[in-house]
Amino acid sequence: MSKVRVRFAPSPTGPLHIGGVRTALFNYLFAKQQGGDMILRIEDTDQQRFVPGAEQYIIDSLTWAGIKFDEGTHVGGPCAPYRQSERKEMYRQYADQLLASGYAYYAFDTAEELDAMRDKLKAGGMAPQYDAVSRMSMKNSLTLSEDDVKARLDAGEPYVIRIKLPRKEEVRFHDLIRGWVVVQTAAMDDKVLFKSDGMPTYHLANVVDDYNMKITHVIRGEEWLPSAPLHVMLYRYLGWEEVMPKFAHLPLILKPDGNGKLSKRDGDRLGFPVFPLEWKDPATGEISSGYREKGYEPEAVINMLALLGWHTSDNRELFSMDELIQLFTIEKISKNGAKFDPEKAKWFNHQHLMLKDNKGLAEDIMPQVKSLGFDTDIDYLTKIVALVKEKVTFKSEIPERCSYFFKAPDKYDEQVVAKKWNAQVAGFIRGFAEKIVAMKETSATDMEAFFKSEAQANGINPGSLMQPLRICLSGEAGGPPLFDLLVLIGVEESAKRMHHAVNSIAVSA
Repeated sequence: MSKVRVRFAPSPTGPLHIGGVRTALFNYLFAKQQGGDMILRIEDTDQQRFVPGAEQYIIDSLTWAGIKFDEGTHVGGPCAPYRQSERKEMYRQYADQLLASGYAYYAFDTAEELDAMRDKLKAGGMAPQYDAVSRMSMKNSLTLSEDDVKARLDAGEPYVIRIKLPRKEEVRFHDLIRGWVVVQTAAMDDKVLFKSDGMPTYHLANVVDDYNMKITHVIRGEEWLPSAPLHVMLYRYLGWEEVMPKFAHLPLILKPDGNGKLSKRDGDRLGFPVFPLEWKDPATGEISSGYREKGYEPEAVINMLALLGWHTSDNRELFSMDELIQLFTIEKISKNGAKFDPEKAKWFNHQHLMLKDNKGLAEDIMPQVKSLGFDTDIDYLTKIVALVKEKVTFKSEIPERCSYFFKAPDKYDEQVVAKKWNAQVAGFIRGFAEKIVAMKETSATDMEAFFKSEAQANGINPGSLMQPLRICLSGEAGGPPLFDLLVLIGVEESAKRMHHAVNSIAVSA
């Protein structure tokens, strides 16, 4: 059995959609699970739609996501070059081979003549396609004399090369996700294989490159499923059917309501990214948000994308990349589209944040902490992270929501003050503050036990004192474990904050 080789072959026509990242991910998981190779090929045959910066954006996005390539434009390899525009001279020989074998023909039709043909077919209730029937009324090497064709070519008249499909033939191929696919050539048209600008179309270049790069499996989005029968015919006509790759067409990622393919407009409308990284359109200057800039962890995005259309037998949800590689099988990919859930994406990010090393997170957010004017060290910040990360969705929220670890609060939760603050509470907190100063070395567990014993000694339910004590320390009604907070900021600082709260709130109590 030949070594598994897959490719991700995007076009540099704009930012990479998360659907494209998922396609790259499924290729990567399959290749690595099979001990195979992953190739990045840039399909830039459509020069009119080329967008500057798009290729580098694709590479940066996949690198951020943790998808690594064995070969490609940015890493080289034995099949270089991996950019189709740099392979331009190679494709012509295959177009000539198809011409010589009678499987392709020259077509000299103008845009106006093509429009007229399509309008005529539409008016007659027929499919407006250039096929085995309509081609016989057009200007091509099947209807013109050999001398006329030669004269036009010698004169440099613009032409394209089209595949010559049979009028009535069944095209069958097996899709690893969808099973057998059967299409009649009567429903297909004679697609252009080679353009007048000397560049191959996607169809010819794609098949030629997959053959020359020894691609064994083509895993791509279902939008390419209609092209697959044509590609099967090209493999057959070029004599490569025996080594044709296996196909797997992935289901769509759907809008959150399930009605249609997820688009950038959906993200704009509902407030979530549809691109992995922020993208600035070089033509308009418009900026589209990215998962990285929104604070998502790449591991969370990968986990979320893997479960859009794929699942394990036990319906487990949390995976590392290594675990996905170990468990991934094409057989577990669904035929049906997968609804994108922006809230679920946040849930994945929270879960992966919980799995991260506290010191690593502290190092990540240290620049943000410094920018807010808080002077701290990595050990203290690591302890803060350990206490609060379970309360946040994004690591960027930690510095913004936890200022009370660095400075005393200047206001107190009004609802807690209104409901739970009174003279008895204020008196207890003043006395508690005076006593804890002597407890230089203590744990959160010991501090909590002391607090409860003091409350009971004063005839007060400890539960009624918890929120008043919390607002003294943080100003907020909720937050990390209360006594962990007290011990971390220190008994002296805590006592100082308690006294200040008693003095500040007493006037309105």
